[in-house]
Amino acid sequence: MSNKNIAALSILGMVLLAALPLASFAAAPNQPQKAEMAGYLLVPNDRVPNTYDAGFSMYVAAWPLVREYPGNRFQTGLFGTWMFAQYDGPKPEKVYSDIEGGLGWWRDTRFATETPKFIMGGVALNFSAWANGPGAGKVRDWTRPKGKYGVAQLSPWILWPPDGLNLRQGTCGELFGYGYLRLPLTEPKATTGGRQVPTGNHCWTLFLNTANFKGPVAFFTPYFFSRVTLDNPHLAGMFLDSRPSNPNRALQMETQYVPAYLATDSKGRTFSRVAPTSFPRNPNGESAVVHHVTAYNETALWNSAQRWFEGGPVPDGIDPQGAVTHNFPGRGGATWRIYKPRTSRDQKVPIAWTSFATPFAPEPGTFGYRWNYELVSKTDTQDGPLATLPEYYRLTEDANGRSKWVPVKPEDVPAETGLAEISFKRPDARPSVPYVTPDDLESCWKKPGPVAGPFKAYPGDGSVVTYYWYRFADQPALLNADLTDKEREALQKRAEKIHRTWKKDREYLAPPAIGKLAEIDPALIITPPRGLEAGYVPIVTEQGPRK
Repeated sequence: MSNKNIAALSILGMVLLAALPLASFAAAPNQPQKAEMAGYLLVPNDRVPNTYDAGFSMYVAAWPLVREYPGNRFQTGLFGTWMFAQYDGPKPEKVYSDIEGGLGWWRDTRFATETPKFIMGGVALNFSAWANGPGAGKVRDWTRPKGKYGVAQLSPWILWPPDGLNLRQGTCGELFGYGYLRLPLTEPKATTGGRQVPTGNHCWTLFLNTANFKGPVAFFTPYFFSRVTLDNPHLAGMFLDSRPSNPNRALQMETQYVPAYLATDSKGRTFSRVAPTSFPRNPNGESAVVHHVTAYNETALWNSAQRWFEGGPVPDGIDPQGAVTHNFPGRGGATWRIYKPRTSRDQKVPIAWTSFATPFAPEPGTFGYRWNYELVSKTDTQDGPLATLPEYYRLTEDANGRSKWVPVKPEDVPAETGLAEISFKRPDARPSVPYVTPDDLESCWKKPGPVAGPFKAYPGDGSVVTYYWYRFADQPALLNADLTDKEREALQKRAEKIHRTWKKDREYLAPPAIGKLAEIDPALIITPPRGLEAGYVPIVTEQGPRK
């Protein structure tokens, strides 16, 4: 071909290219990339006097946050709090320790469903150990307990699986009442582990108020908090075993991972899609998520329990005169962001939360959200009504040049992004590895060992739970609580008083003024065998997949 012909063809090519739309020169749309949504929903509440330092309680809504459980990367709490020790002066540095936990889903949840579970979430010094319930704590290696002996079972009527306390499957917007009050179940100790460092007698006890169980369940042993002082004697007296609680706590919903995807169209516009995420919806179309956050002083229960244990009268219950309720001003914030993994903190882009959610207080003791139903959809399920948040967002900039994710309707997302084809269904997973406690005949699980069992329970999460009945003072947690035989026997007598008097169907926490109470999974509500009604507790030794 001659140079003249080549030049002619080149000119013709340029003419044809010029006739094409400019969009044809844009980069080809990319394939959807994995991302995540995470952050906090913030719930301001009014302060109360610091003298209300003997514990707290509250009601929180329990519901299926996502439409289908998306796998064990999914981690989020529902609304909860962090209870720290209160100090006389400035808070000391680098002594993180508290009681947190609550309702939610965690990466170490082995038998997860769309229904949340509850964990106790006690944290020892700087996360050196944590305790989620009887026999449940940091890691699963029993040669390094790290908190797995930190909680003692108190109730003879409720079974606590190591994977977390199950709610009835299908719970959808009902209120779960819980809180921690300190009880003087033990006596203060001048020595800990044989060393001249003290341990207090604040036994922070979990109280529940549900439709089918009410009352005390389990407590953190004081040694769980004070054990670290064996290596750090200068920290003696700094933790919740001996310190009062700070009644003015943060109240938030902490979300660490909800699956999402990002994609860019041929015009260079970036869109995202988040797994369908919902909130409970009442008949008014609103979501009440937190109710009656209450703080207690020593007159609520501590003083009367102390007199009772010393031979005085049985307490009538928790004295409401020793309680104060936090009010909600009706404000609230959100730090939910959508971003690709390993994105630096300053590059994580927030969603335009206020475009579809408005925090409000329908009355001073309740916090919730109103929804913009032009962007939020009403979803009716067999378990109850939900408000489902926008799934799709477009990356934009505000007037100040700050990036944000703005909700868009599904039909406004170009098909070429491939986001509409994304599935957030529950992934196929290998069978869950069982939780198994030590089987050594010389271990605290066998010596002195149980008095009855084994028994089986079948909660709605698809697991099977094996448990035995132990004499209260001989349960493994108390054999690892730095208590002498004499101290354990004194504790045994106090537990027997509680079992004979504080039944599971009387009122402890003041009932809610709105809504309905959630239920514990009925498989976990049990009756003690004949002759073991007082002074004995059920202890789970294994939880595995149901065959």
